[in-house]
Amino acid sequence: MSPAPEDASVHRALGLSDDEYQRIHGLLDRHPNHLELAMYSVMWSEHCSYKSSKIHLKRLPTEAPWVLVGPGENAGVIDVGDDIAVAIRIESHNHPSAIEPYQGAATGVGGILRDIFTMGARPIAVMDPLRFGPLDDPRSRWIAEGVVSGVSGYGNSVGVPTVGGEIVFDETYKGNPLVNVLAMGVLPSERLVLGQASGIGNLAVLLGASTGRDGIGGVSVLASAGFGESSEDADKRPSVQVGDPFEEKRLLEACLELLDEGLVTGIQDLGGAGITCATSETASRGGAGMDVDVTAIHAREENMEPVELMTSESQERMLAIVEPKDLTRVIEISSRWEIEASVIGRVTDNGQLRVLNGFDGEVLASLPASTLHDDAPEYDRPLAPPRDLTERRSKDASQGSADCVNDLLSLLRDPAWVYSQYDHQLFLNTVVGPGNDGTLLRLRHPRTGEETGRGIALSTDGNHRWCHVDPRQGTAMIVAEAVMNIACVGAYPLAVVNCLNFGNPEHPEVMWQLSEAVDGMTEACIAFNAPVVGGNVSLYNETNAVDIAPTPVVGVIGMHPSLSVPPPVIGLPTDASLLVLGQVPEADVSMAGTQWAWEIGGCKDGTLPTFDLAQAVRTAAFIADAVQRQRLVAVHDVGEGGLAVAAAEMAIDSGVGAQINYHNDHISMFNESGGRVLAVVQDELLDAFMTDASEHEVPVREIGRTGGSSLTFGAEITVPLNDLENACRNELPEALGRGTISA
Repeated sequence: MSPAPEDASVHRALGLSDDEYQRIHGLLDRHPNHLELAMYSVMWSEHCSYKSSKIHLKRLPTEAPWVLVGPGENAGVIDVGDDIAVAIRIESHNHPSAIEPYQGAATGVGGILRDIFTMGARPIAVMDPLRFGPLDDPRSRWIAEGVVSGVSGYGNSVGVPTVGGEIVFDETYKGNPLVNVLAMGVLPSERLVLGQASGIGNLAVLLGASTGRDGIGGVSVLASAGFGESSEDADKRPSVQVGDPFEEKRLLEACLELLDEGLVTGIQDLGGAGITCATSETASRGGAGMDVDVTAIHAREENMEPVELMTSESQERMLAIVEPKDLTRVIEISSRWEIEASVIGRVTDNGQLRVLNGFDGEVLASLPASTLHDDAPEYDRPLAPPRDLTERRSKDASQGSADCVNDLLSLLRDPAWVYSQYDHQLFLNTVVGPGNDGTLLRLRHPRTGEETGRGIALSTDGNHRWCHVDPRQGTAMIVAEAVMNIACVGAYPLAVVNCLNFGNPEHPEVMWQLSEAVDGMTEACIAFNAPVVGGNVSLYNETNAVDIAPTPVVGVIGMHPSLSVPPPVIGLPTDASLLVLGQVPEADVSMAGTQWAWEIGGCKDGTLPTFDLAQAVRTAAFIADAVQRQRLVAVHDVGEGGLAVAAAEMAIDSGVGAQINYHNDHISMFNESGGRVLAVVQDELLDAFMTDASEHEVPVREIGRTGGSSLTFGAEITVPLNDLENACRNELPEALGRGTISA
């Protein structure tokens, strides 16, 4: 064994506190050496251990009869019938993308795809909720361009469609962008494999790219500290991994073939903390130990130290647990796909993770595998609401100079330029793609490719403005909006994944925000019967000690039972009644947390409008049923920007205007009361539809008539369609499309 470090400051340089060092000493009953300290530092980081958040995450609902795999594995897996399972996962790559936007985003896509095919699923869709600083900030534009290019460059090359997402620009993300990526895949139920090492004497085979110095520390270090004045320094760039999508594609196909032939007893993606994470987690989950030979790790740089080999987060790598009798076939398949395969470990029965210089050589590190995986600290950090919360919630966010026509034009932003960078029709599964409320994909059997006649719906949603005002209610409203989005394409929710983006957990207000958000998500997921099957927590999103606004992002997956006809469009038909369904507020509704209040009214505080979660559940179910029964001509969720923005988007999509005979002031136009949709029903079915809505306890109100070349609100507010289209479609191409995107 190498000697223990004498300098007590070593662990601090690695990000371990004095208490954590003492905890390690107690677990080992001795002082750890340098290599062991480095392994603990990456595994006990916020990114890998969730040490500040897991005490709260335990409150989330995670079980249902259709949940095959919940939180704790590489991806959540749900049973969707016909011997088909669906794997879904969402992750963040925020800090790497702030430093190296293209590679940060590209490797975020690569990592989330590996999470999916690690479970035995073929990835069929990616979504990318993205958040950047203001468009008038040059660095924010540079980051946005690089991130969009990284997502498209990697996803398009691997051959997985990017089918939706979000793009938000706000001052709160100026120094700390949020790059969240969701992936979904399908698998035959019998192909499901977990990340466990079992079978004494079985081999740990490292598959894929060689290990380099890029990504040493990587997200496990970058995601555990905020940014300061030196965040742009080039010395952080080596910590950002470098991706190779073509290597990923070969690795994907090789792994699925290995799984199809039953040659793998366990498999694990190499993400945060690299080989240290993959070996310790598989061993710990399997109740086993593992010997790892660092000299057997195929490396692309000379003279790499053991600590570099064990903690590098180089991309496109997997660890497979293989029986010795199957090794020859594993190597044959890997060779055919031009994937390197090296036996770097052996499963043992002593529970120890040992790092060796040759299987019969010097022991460089020896520690119980479970201490890296299961025994990480769990902090119940102090939490407290803002001291001025009462004062903040007493403010009236409806005040400010309102010019409803210009305000509406300023609130419109079409993300079509971003979606144009992505191929969203790969596999020809996409029924409803980017730019709509929810994404809808054909569900095909993963073995035969035959259509099942059913559809999988996806949506990602977040709203930092709501959560800044009230993180608990705001998060519940986000879940409801995501469910409403898939209801608009005819789907019922099955499960939720989350990406919880917050500031510094050492700030009590941030921990209060996180705890409140978890409770809001819990309430909403229970109400919608949609358990949380996985997720990610990203903390230390701060710049110069200023935390981002709390930004929980949710992904919802749902099922459409029959795709006999396409779902209704967003665009308006001519000469039809326009309805609003759901919680219909009165004129004096609160404007707190609205896009109008933040961007025009200048108020970020107040009290959110009353939100009836039970009503949102009824409305979403009613809308999904109406879509399935082909009763709606058009439908669109009312979200950011309120009723006026939703109506404008419908008008722009079709080139058809509308006359809305509803309150014609900025409060009625731009309030963001949750759980509402705009819908169009054929005139001959209108009376029966409204009766049915009433019987299902879903409020419905006829608010206007479609037609014409303008959008009008009452008698005084008129906006020509041409003005709406120009305001909506030109901003992003002009701001981002003319820039230089550097890979």
